[in-house]
Amino acid sequence: MTSPVEAGKKLAAYQAVDDYITPQHKVVGIGSGSTVVYAVERILQKPELRSIVYVPTSFQSKLLIIEGGLTMGSIEQYSSIDVTIDGADEVDEQLNAIKGGGACQFQEKIVAEAAKRFVIIADYRKKSSQLGTQWDKGVPIEVVPMAYKCVMNALETKLSQKPLSCTLRMAVKKAGPVVTDNGNFVIDAHFGGIQDPVQLLKEIKLLTGVYEVGLFCKMAEAAYFGEADGSVCIKHSTHH
Repeated sequence: MTSPVEAGKKLAAYQAVDDYITPQHKVVGIGSGSTVVYAVERILQKPELRSIVYVPTSFQSKLLIIEGGLTMGSIEQYSSIDVTIDGADEVDEQLNAIKGGGACQFQEKIVAEAAKRFVIIADYRKKSSQLGTQWDKGVPIEVVPMAYKCVMNALETKLSQKPLSCTLRMAVKKAGPVVTDNGNFVIDAHFGGIQDPVQLLKEIKLLTGVYEVGLFCKMAEAAYFGEADGSVCIKHSTHH
């Protein structure tokens, strides 16, 4: 029996693909995470979407594209993308999002920013009135390894909102820290409710040694949430 959460992810992913990806598109960005698996599943059910080039955001989405027999392209070849579909860890009312629970936030942000349209797919648990209140694992911050201690100190002392905790993300089934696809470390900085995500993003991004921040502000034009009752809640942004 499929759990309501998995059923919700699937519904949201299927509807977003149906609404946003058309045979007229040439290049589509494929995000990372469990919800995106369902988006690719839906794409594979539609033969008319086979002529599109798909740009991955991680090793995981690269495998999804290859295993599905779809045409893969890189961001170096296709710096302009028609639409990118990706999951999120938490999404607020303005469609600002925390992303990077899977440590792919740098590639995800590049591929999202390169897209004319960016759409988030998630289950109902990711919906939030304020970032940092539902997702309590923190804002993922990708850092250059040699600078991680300096960045941790700066996070504690140089921001307008002080984090409640900062931790170096440790690997599972491997000794030592998580290493991203870019060879970097990840610091998870938990702030509780984030008062001003745009300002916080700017402040963290300016710290020397920070590679990318898992705050995606004013980027998504729509978010599709699969609800527990089997419906899909669609939210559109006001800034597009």
